Amino acid sequence: MAEKRDYYEVLGVEREASAEDIRRAYRQLALKYHPDRNPGNAEAEGKFKEASEAFGVLSDDAKRSAYDRFGHAGASAGFDFQGAGIGDILNQFQDLFADFFGGFGGGFGGNGRRRAPERGQDVGVAAQVTLAEAFTGCKKEVSVAGAAPCEECAGNGAEAGTRPETCPQCRGTGQVTTQRGFIMFSSACARCRGSGQHVASPCKKCSGRGAVERRKKVMVTFPAGIDTGHRLRLAGQGMPGANDTPPGDLYVDVEVTADSRFERHGNDLALRAEVTFAEAALGAPITVALPDGSEEKIALAAGTQPGAVQTIRGKGFPSVERRGRGDLHVVIAVHVPRKLSRKAKKLLEELDSELKASADAASGSARVHPEG
Repeated sequence: MAEKRDYYEVLGVEREASAEDIRRAYRQLALKYHPDRNPGNAEAEGKFKEASEAFGVLSDDAKRSAYDRFGHAGASAGFDFQGAGIGDILNQFQDLFADFFGGFGGGFGGNGRRRAPERGQDVGVAAQVTLAEAFTGCKKEVSVAGAAPCEECAGNGAEAGTRPETCPQCRGTGQVTTQRGFIMFSSACARCRGSGQHVASPCKKCSGRGAVERRKKVMVTFPAGIDTGHRLRLAGQGMPGANDTPPGDLYVDVEVTADSRFERHGNDLALRAEVTFAEAALGAPITVALPDGSEEKIALAAGTQPGAVQTIRGKGFPSVERRGRGDLHVVIAVHVPRKLSRKAKKLLEELDSELKASADAASGSARVHPEG
């Protein structure tokens, strides 16, 4: 028999490596040499076994201490990696492979018992708020619907007075396995649909499903500055869990409805303010209304042109992360009346003549140069 390599060398770590370093090194090797990635490759299978054996020792404090003192002789007791099949090794580290591969490893070690639900169903809903509500923040009630444990059968799906039985086909694991070569594949048991239990007398209220649809109202707080595309998570506000397990979570996808008076650009707020020709030409104080009903005064400078933008810092939307506020941008529009009284027409004609004369005078003055 070939001499075993040093376990630290197998994993490629130093002898002072931390538990996380050892776990990370094994994860990389397990991903590289996993049987599913190397079907029929005997060399990869050997390296997978070798790495698993090294990890089995070095991840256990007591075994690692014995190995550090006495070498392979000190770590010889326990699981026989050399004589084990791939399916046995995958079973040995079932929870670890579930973490590594998102449940991938469980498909090979299909003898693990199916876990009971740890909490109730998560629920997602969509909710609309107005731009004004997003500006100030608000509270709104939303309707939530989802699957909840049946109260008649306490969520087990069996008629009152009876209990579910262990599924005879999968023996309660919820999984059945088939083997192809040295690889074992698992799938949900067709008889119990992966539940691991068989119901002989189904509950009449839920037809044996163990769950019924339930509706409820939940009060949701929408923070100031919320915007379309934001998602709120309300822990424990989903559907209740079976057997006194915690309820699931509620996820609220937010949509802010449009408001014709305002435009939103991130946390900046833009609005259009109409002023008269006289106000734009002479300058004047004007007042604009914000989404929350408050007012902001602006000093319009003389000679303000149509389309000019007045910016007021810190008067836009608040940040949901509470990092200040956006800015308010006021776009100036000069109002041109459609109908004029005779007096107004006469005054405008006189004003037009005066302005033209002033313009001609200014133009002529610019063309005349005194002799040097």
